[in-house]
Amino acid sequence: MEFNAKRLSLAKKRRGLNGKGLAECAGVSPVTISRIENGENPDDVTVAKLSAALNYPKEFFYGDDPEEIYTESVSFRSLSKMSAKERDSAVAAGSLGLQLSDWADREFSLPKSNLVDLSYETDMEVAARTLRQFWVLGEKPVGNMLALLETHGVRIFSMSEATASVDAFSFWRNDVPFVFLNTFKTAEHSIFDAAHEICHLVCHRHAGAQRSREAEREANAFASAFLMPESDVRSRIRGFVSVNDIIAWKKRWRVSAMALAYRLHALGILGEWRYKSACIELGKRGYRLGEKNGIEREISLVWKKILTQLWTERETKSDIARKLNLPPDEVENLIWGLTGAPPTPERASAAPQLYAVK
Repeated sequence: MEFNAKRLSLAKKRRGLNGKGLAECAGVSPVTISRIENGENPDDVTVAKLSAALNYPKEFFYGDDPEEIYTESVSFRSLSKMSAKERDSAVAAGSLGLQLSDWADREFSLPKSNLVDLSYETDMEVAARTLRQFWVLGEKPVGNMLALLETHGVRIFSMSEATASVDAFSFWRNDVPFVFLNTFKTAEHSIFDAAHEICHLVCHRHAGAQRSREAEREANAFASAFLMPESDVRSRIRGFVSVNDIIAWKKRWRVSAMALAYRLHALGILGEWRYKSACIELGKRGYRLGEKNGIEREISLVWKKILTQLWTERETKSDIARKLNLPPDEVENLIWGLTGAPPTPERASAAPQLYAVK
């Protein structure tokens, strides 16, 4: 099998390198990189240098063409803030995520997609309520957003991108929905991001990638209404609302203090002046940058069960990486922050069973 230049391009994007940067790291000329990317087959010595520079196994570069994720089919939460390099790296992570997802689908029986098409709906309050009814959630707070989405067939992956510019992104592939979350953000932020992306999946599926600011506002309104149902909020928060009340009540809905303040303003519980004052006060207390005494990060039940099952067979994430010809750090990146602590023999035996496909 010949060297695959598309795989070289993918690895290069994941490492945030351009042709010149890769040439310097690998100790080859930029012309060499250009020729390889244009179809010239490199010798074994050059492949070894590229493999070492990118920290990708040599076998990775001899596989079939990686499945491309076209940016026009991807919903990026913060596209306007992202550099081209950050966007390309995130999309490349998505391509690797598809490989990992295909492996998981082959080895295990995973939930099927159970989302409803709400592209006709223009009122995000109604859209959020409709999805809650479709999933029979009632008006109660969502206890584990990631587990809820996985139960309904959404494939969840992480991006270990240490940048504030990349929040989350989502896309459909063969009628399977995917959500990638930046797990460096707070747990509350990730929950809201997940709800935001579900709006894009159910309401904006046919809108294309270049979505307007209005679509982003709709997704924020949907996430707010989905996580904090109006009847539940109104039944518990009445009268004068202080900043201390917001900080105390945010734990019920597992959202940030700013997100709850936004919801109270949208429902008319906080007037314009009180809302602005609350935001200023929350900012002074540090709630624009993070959450004090924040909630515990949600974990993926699917990946937790998969890793627990593998542990009983004495296999690890490194074994998954080897089977897919991927660097161990890339597999780790795709599920980092989603699985909690590594399983131990005692915890493995007590975990819910996930049966492999035979």
